[in-house]
Amino acid sequence: MSQQDLTSGSTTPVNSNVMLEKEEEPILPQKGFKDYILISFFCLLVAFGGFVFGFDTGTIGGFLNMTDFQERFGEVNAEGEHYISDIRTGLIVSVFNIGCAFGGIFLSKVGDVFGRRIGLMFSMVIYVIGIVIQISSQQHWYQVMVGRIITGLAVGCVAVLSPLFISETAPKTLRGPLVCCFQLCITLGIFLGYCICFGTKDLSDSRQWRIPLGLCFLWALFLVTGMVFMPESPRYLVEKERIEDAKVSIARSNKVDSEDPFVYAEVELIQAGIDREALAGSASWKELITGKPAIFRRVVMGIMLQSLQQLTGINYFFYYGTTIFQAVGLEDSFETSIILGTVNLASTFAGIWAIERLGRRITLLAGSFWMFVCLLIYACIGSLRLFVNGTEGETFSGSGNAMIFITCLYIFFFSSTWAGGVYTIISESYPLRIRSKAMAVATAFNWLWGFLISFFTPQITNAIHFYYGFVFAGCLLFSFFYVYFFVSETKGLSLEEVDELYADKVAPWKSSSWTPKGEKLAGEV
Repeated sequence: MSQQDLTSGSTTPVNSNVMLEKEEEPILPQKGFKDYILISFFCLLVAFGGFVFGFDTGTIGGFLNMTDFQERFGEVNAEGEHYISDIRTGLIVSVFNIGCAFGGIFLSKVGDVFGRRIGLMFSMVIYVIGIVIQISSQQHWYQVMVGRIITGLAVGCVAVLSPLFISETAPKTLRGPLVCCFQLCITLGIFLGYCICFGTKDLSDSRQWRIPLGLCFLWALFLVTGMVFMPESPRYLVEKERIEDAKVSIARSNKVDSEDPFVYAEVELIQAGIDREALAGSASWKELITGKPAIFRRVVMGIMLQSLQQLTGINYFFYYGTTIFQAVGLEDSFETSIILGTVNLASTFAGIWAIERLGRRITLLAGSFWMFVCLLIYACIGSLRLFVNGTEGETFSGSGNAMIFITCLYIFFFSSTWAGGVYTIISESYPLRIRSKAMAVATAFNWLWGFLISFFTPQITNAIHFYYGFVFAGCLLFSFFYVYFFVSETKGLSLEEVDELYADKVAPWKSSSWTPKGEKLAGEV
């Protein structure tokens, strides 16, 4: 149906209107892979924001096990050995997530007011301030904690703006894989974080942890430089009535002239969607509950998916990987972390393929099932077959090796499914006018659960050891049923067609076969 019919509620019979609608609706020319190379490169620049997040995840676990870090910021036990207590460990690691939650909700508004590019640049200024506070720490552990809160503010803003920017800029045929590139950059950051910590751990002074932290200045500079050349989101520009700027942005991204018919067609489609959304008035936080079609349902779905992504237990391994593998008898757990980082990085490429080939729902369902199986085996071995006597001291090497293997499998299934799948669905599921608010709220719950898991994990593992794995296994079982009954398929749909999907009240388990009205009309003709 034409945009005019959608907004006016016309009931004109379809058969008498088909030819008129075909003339009114802009037809986008068919484009090949070469035509998308430049816009894909631009989206990869935006996706690099995920690297900043991943690098922190990959380094903090290593810092906690470095001798100089323990001597400066830890305590001394009865034997005269330096260590970092469970409470202090939990705070240093977890406050980062609190900063991320506030950054996602409040700082991301900069992207709505001044544009996505400026929002990402601004976040890097905050990020550098946080790194300076951390790297200048001498003896006070709480200075490290304050610095991590500030860097968390920046990363939370990036985690909202980067997927949102990509989803608004990428063509719908490539939107899924390009949004998944945000997760790919996270895994790359984790991997390099592991490698750099492995390379500096044998240094005898603060260079152990200050070199990895110092490299963060380079990552911030790279992202800011990329944003200088990145065209602004055309959806943002059209919403701000900067039509000529939007034409230039689309033209740059697609290597065509700003007066090309393709550019006019793109602007017209974006404007039509924004006009339709504007009929309901200005967006407010209240609209996340009262908005239509089914906005509240979509917000709840985003909250649940982001929460469940943390409750899969992935950061149990990433934040505390070196500590975990010391418990299974490995002499150099830094090496194992590099192995896990390699698996994580390589598996993300499988996720980019799966999210577009198999669809969002099937990818998440498969991930929930196989991660559940892996964690069940992991927890059983760790609880029943790992330790020779009790839960301390000597371990069976065969059981330890088996747990490492199962962990690699688990990370493969996470990275190829839930890692990028959640960001893809969240970035596709909301109308433009409330997208940043909805994504910020959903992502805040990801950070909230990240905080709870990272803060309480040291205490919980000391109390119940590897029985902790059964908790995450139960969450994964729940996630399977939640996805099946409550998550709709958005593969291949434009951001406007997603609204139509929810307006039609299609059951999630039938959404994969749903066809937009425009395609049905084209088929009839």
